[in-house]
Amino acid sequence: MNRKVTMQDIADKLSLSKNSISQALTGKPGVSDETRRLIMQTADDMGYVYSKRVDQPASPHSAPRTIALIASNYAFSMKSFFGDIYLSVDKELKQKGIELIIQSISPEDAASLTLPPFIQQRAVDGILILSHITTPYIQAVLDTGIPSVLIDHHHPDLAADSILTNNRFSAYEAIRHLANLGHKKIGYMGNIRFSPSYYERLEGMRLAAFELGIELKEEWLVTAAKEESGEIRTLLEGITDLPTAWFCVNDGFGFMVNSALQQMGLRVPEDVSVVSFDNGYLSKLATPPITTVDVDLHLYARCAVEKLISRLNDSEQPRTETLLSTKLLVRGSTGPALQQN
Repeated sequence: MNRKVTMQDIADKLSLSKNSISQALTGKPGVSDETRRLIMQTADDMGYVYSKRVDQPASPHSAPRTIALIASNYAFSMKSFFGDIYLSVDKELKQKGIELIIQSISPEDAASLTLPPFIQQRAVDGILILSHITTPYIQAVLDTGIPSVLIDHHHPDLAADSILTNNRFSAYEAIRHLANLGHKKIGYMGNIRFSPSYYERLEGMRLAAFELGIELKEEWLVTAAKEESGEIRTLLEGITDLPTAWFCVNDGFGFMVNSALQQMGLRVPEDVSVVSFDNGYLSKLATPPITTVDVDLHLYARCAVEKLISRLNDSEQPRTETLLSTKLLVRGSTGPALQQN
């Protein structure tokens, strides 16, 4: 019995992307008429079997496009950050007359690579993938051939457009701010295995330290911390020679470090300074309010929607990664370093 011919087989035969093959065989816009005819003729010659075939591209006005936004349960729970991105995406799509479907991905579905039915049935025109799920799961989504854009995530194994924070340069600015205040003993608090973004922020810190002549002691670089207040307190109490400043990978860590230091009898910022990342509600709720890196979430959403629509209209364009700049918001948690003998 002969093996069933797949879209990937046709893509390999013609040296085209799987997205282009999918667009042509399902009647979606994004490929030229000449390329479409070549793909469909090749599909016939190879014995490809499909249930839906349209010889000409569908009119863009024939029916509204539908976009899916998927993210992990954890990402959707981070309402102060990802919730704002979702609301902004919804607003951008509504302005363009595009329907939006939202789906949270459970850890069980991620582990079993179970895709939502609307993705399995190709009932959406494009997909926005918000933050990190798992690399195999995101790859399974990309393997469907549905045009997709990653938001706040990328990985060398994932061939997709992505919209990202310029994490390295943003962290660099945060460390330079501390250095300008006289801090030479700076610590890092986070979990670099949780997200590529967190690792990139550590890289930005290392770059700043290298250029500014700051020594980073390994005992000050806490790279596998759990975002739990009790653990943060224990970790800080275990460091005999505490830094005079901490760079925290997000506002949750920043809030907990700020609180733990004060519980240990240290004053913020008189004895130790704290900088965090994201400009979420915790950075504003803290006492004192925490100096943080502000991410333009509305710009995130606009760039993601524009990139996905561009990809829908031209599936053969080169893949791109868009880095968005940030702004350091200086608040009460950072101050001059204590003069040390």
